[in-house]
Parts: sequence; structure tokens; C-alpha cells
Amino acid sequence: MIGPVDRGVYLASRSPRRRELLAQIGVRFHLLLFRARAGEDPDVDEKVLANEAPDAYVLRLARAKAEAGWRRMLQRNLPHAPILAADTTVAVDGAILGKPADRSEAATMLERLSGRQHEVLTAVALKYDDWIETALSRSEVRFKALKADEIAQYTASGECDDKAGAYAIQGRAGRFVAELRGSYSGVMGLPLYDTGELLDKLQAARR
Repeated sequence: MIGPVDRGVYLASRSPRRRELLAQIGVRFHLLLFRARAGEDPDVDEKVLANEAPDAYVLRLARAKAEAGWRRMLQRNLPHAPILAADTTVAVDGAILGKPADRSEAATMLERLSGRQHEVLTAVALKYDDWIETALSRSEVRFKALKADEIAQYTASGECDDKAGAYAIQGRAGRFVAELRGSYSGVMGLPLYDTGELLDKLQAARR
């Protein structure tokens, strides 16, 4: 019997890294991009709630993105398929470091991460009809002590733009990482083990 994942999934993400990672494990997918129209509220409000813990934050956003993706699929009368969504954040001392507003804020974030350990949390959500499950990947990353010119050169490269914690481990920032405990793909933005487990769980539930 063909399960819901066999025909592919909709990826509710603009991230090219997540596309590459899904392709890496042979999962067929179609992009389900959110196109905000003028005067329209965003599909998912990514503001942190008062006293919200980093793990609760990413799990809430991943689930909200999957729910929003399912609504968009129905609105567009697209063929039904599972919606896969994810959210990543960096946390240090319990504080959430999201995407920097500009390169000055990116430099401040990197200064805060310099020479110390932080957490990278990526939540994955998979939805199909009334079935929805989430998974959380938690990784520990330790940066070497960063020099001021290293931070300046990195932010000037633009790689910090639109990245949680102002860095991309798969890019130039890879040389900042002294130690990693956890999931490399999770730090990139889509933990492949957890994603595969969710896909298998849906297949088993719907066969």
C-alpha cells in the first residue's frame, strides 16, 4: 500500500539548506513558499513570547509553520501531501539569538558566542490531515575565541544575514567551530535523523 510520504512532501520553508538536506536523503519534495501580500499578516508570527524557553519557542514555530502550510495547500487546491516545516534558533544562557536585524547586531551576536558554548535547537513538524507530530534536535556547539577582524570579515561576507545566531556552520563559520555535540544537519537547519523518524512514523500510521 502506498503511504502519504511515497508521493513526496511539501516543504514549508524558503531555506535552500533544507532543500539540499532533504535531497541528500532522497525525499521527494515540492516547495510550498509563503508569499505575503501587501497589507496581509504573515503566516507565522516569529516573535518570542514572554518567558518562553528556547525549546518551547522552536517547537511552537515549527508546528505553526506546518499548520500554516496545510492551510495554504488547501487554499490553493493543491494535491494533498504531508507538510514538513522546521525552525532553528541559537540559545546562550537561556537567551534566544534569532536572525540578526542587521550586520551590527550580527557582530554583537558573534562576540557573545566567541570562546564559549551555545545550543542550537531545531524543531521539525510534519502534518497530514489531522495528524501532526514534532521532534526536537538539540546540539551543543563551542566556538573558538574570535578576533575582532574575524568577526568583521565574516559579517562583511554577508553569510550572517538571515541566519539564527548570525552564522552558517556549513559555510565560512565552520572554521569557528571548535567542538560539536549533536546533529550537524540539525545545526544546518534540518536534523536528518529526526526528520526521517517523523516520515517513517507517518507512513506507519497511515498504511
